[in-house]
Amino acid sequence: MAGRIPQSFLDELLNRVDIVDVIDRRVKLKKTGKNYSACCPFHEEKTPSFSVNPDKQFYYCFGCGATGNAITFVMEYDNTEFPQAVESLAASCGLEVPRESASGRDGTSRSDTSRPLYDLMAKVAQVFQEALREHPEAKHAVDYLKGRGLTGHVARDFGLGFAPPGWDYLLKIIGDNDQRRQQLIDIGMLVESENGKIYDRFRNRVMFPIRDRRGRVIAFGGRVLGDDKPKYLNSPETAIFRKAQELYGLYEARQKHRQLPRVLVVEGYMDVIALAQYGITYATATLGTATSKTHVERIFKVCPEVVFCFDGDSAGRKAALRALEAALPSLEDGRQARFLFLPEGEDPDDAVRAGGAERFEQLLDSAVPLETFLFQFSAQGLNMDSLDGRARMSKIALPFLRQLPEGVYRQLMFQSLAERTGLELASLLHLESAPEDSVPPPAYPEAELQSESLDAPLPELSARAGSPFGERSTRDYSNMAQAAIALLLHRPDMAKMVEPHTLGELEGQDVTLLIELIQLLHRRPDSSTAMLLGHWYGTPQGDLLNRLAGQERLIPAAGIEHEFSDTLRALIQLPADSKLSDKVDKLKLTNYSEISDREKQELKQLLAVKAQRDAQRSKPE
Repeated sequence: MAGRIPQSFLDELLNRVDIVDVIDRRVKLKKTGKNYSACCPFHEEKTPSFSVNPDKQFYYCFGCGATGNAITFVMEYDNTEFPQAVESLAASCGLEVPRESASGRDGTSRSDTSRPLYDLMAKVAQVFQEALREHPEAKHAVDYLKGRGLTGHVARDFGLGFAPPGWDYLLKIIGDNDQRRQQLIDIGMLVESENGKIYDRFRNRVMFPIRDRRGRVIAFGGRVLGDDKPKYLNSPETAIFRKAQELYGLYEARQKHRQLPRVLVVEGYMDVIALAQYGITYATATLGTATSKTHVERIFKVCPEVVFCFDGDSAGRKAALRALEAALPSLEDGRQARFLFLPEGEDPDDAVRAGGAERFEQLLDSAVPLETFLFQFSAQGLNMDSLDGRARMSKIALPFLRQLPEGVYRQLMFQSLAERTGLELASLLHLESAPEDSVPPPAYPEAELQSESLDAPLPELSARAGSPFGERSTRDYSNMAQAAIALLLHRPDMAKMVEPHTLGELEGQDVTLLIELIQLLHRRPDSSTAMLLGHWYGTPQGDLLNRLAGQERLIPAAGIEHEFSDTLRALIQLPADSKLSDKVDKLKLTNYSEISDREKQELKQLLAVKAQRDAQRSKPE
């Protein structure tokens, strides 16, 4: 039955099912303390890192990061869509799934407003596929695909199509009224010129449909068959398509593997398809953009290893460096990133045709680990036999290592850098904790300021302690808001300790999510962790909530209410800290001999406030 499943029913369903029973029917669980554990069903491992929390009704894998509630587990394990997963769980409880077309919590829900666009995209894909089979001009497209060695089988798997020549092929077939034409413009399939002329965006091109993680067509890439430019043309960004968030071929790869052995990131559509033709069915491609952190996180959610494949030329090395920077923040223990550099001018399509799948797999197995590539890059052009060369290498490498999350891998990376540079590990760790952009202190008269230094390095502070004095980036808001959200997911009942309006002056998407979370818990104080994850399912906010819910081991065993209260207090104090910092910076940029006596007095007062706040933050509990 068509229609949206009411949120109230999803909450009731999650309240009725026991996630331990749901998972244990598919993966044998073992009681370990208050939780249950097993080897993760979503990636290969020998030591169990998959944990199921019966109290909060969610699961988390410390190896690959997979997390969610009973519904998301059924979706991932059974490789099914959201409605089918809900139907399956409802049937196990003897419930019938109701449907509605009513609006969501903010009026019409995102899924309701987007559904016509997804439906229209599916129709567009069908038109292009039919044109590849039936259009009189399709021979050129078929010859091109056959010339690249593709079979009809692989063309079908990837839904390849053909956009015929001419300005209005698609427009005439499905742009039959004003509303439909506007929708086609909204999804980037038609273009409206400045003089009001409407025409097809894609003409005389082989069409590659781009699918989201649910298999819905959200955009297209088109390879020209004539001499038009550009050679490859992608859909523009729309309400259902964000280039930096999607990977071409990832959906198809997941259809071929219950557990992906690895994910290979290449540069082009044809590379993905050619590799699939030779049986290497785990390749993906970015969509004309550099590899992003979002790309890497999406990959690590489905498998613990990613291999980036680039040309060995300077452009390929630059692209690899961007991929390295994107991967670093996601390299939790158990995850691995490697780099394969092909000979200049050779792409994966060429390589697999020349040597076959077995030879290409051997190349992948010999790909350079991220740590090797990082240290090679950091030492490039330096004389590592000299003290200066080793010092320069450490200065280049440290900003990269700072981006690694806490864990054994991070510690080993610092140890490796120490061994390569001959520096003591303790010295490197001291450098690592210093501010990245240290500014030389101004020449203030020591007699006037005594021992107070405006630019003395301040310690890194936890979310509980508050932000460093003088730090004004939205990162502070984000870090503290995420800390508060993680605590709330652990103990939703703590929402009663705060009124949402007290956070109203704060900035940032994570603060907005924190406020919405508190508001929801005020309306529905009985919500569980699983219900909260389900409420934001399928959204970027939902992805963040899943990740934060998995950080249970970082939640304090005692004093959680005090932790939550202190975190909120520090978060609310941030705007005042920022204003105070602005005043200090303004005076710091002024020559001390030129400021007035009143400003000198104000500077001393501000320094006194700073010292007082530092003392409060460093005070033992």
